[in-house]
Amino acid sequence: MQADTELPLGSARLVVLGSAGLAGGFSLIGAEVHADANAATVETVLEQLAKSGDEALVLLETHLSHSGGYWLNRLRNEGGRIVITELPPLPAPHDYAPAVDEVVRAVLGPEALK
Repeated sequence: MQADTELPLGSARLVVLGSAGLAGGFSLIGAEVHADANAATVETVLEQLAKSGDEALVLLETHLSHSGGYWLNRLRNEGGRIVITELPPLPAPHDYAPAVDEVVRAVLGPEALK
């Protein structure tokens, strides 16, 4: 029997913000897509998510992930019901370096990821 505090499977939102080419593929699996989003769009969407109380996985294309902003920074620092991660850019996936790489290098040394 399911407890009242548990959410039904599939209740979290999948939200994707990025270039039309990257985001378009995610629409095929039912993601909420914001194609050709900019930093202002990211802030608007994240504010709405924060205020809605919904759980969400938010995927941001790299340039948007590094755009900063009040809601982006706040939700990253809070953790919890809204998880934000980044996607490599579609035209240059080999240039992708996740932000966690810098943390790993700081803790384990510059050769840690070679």
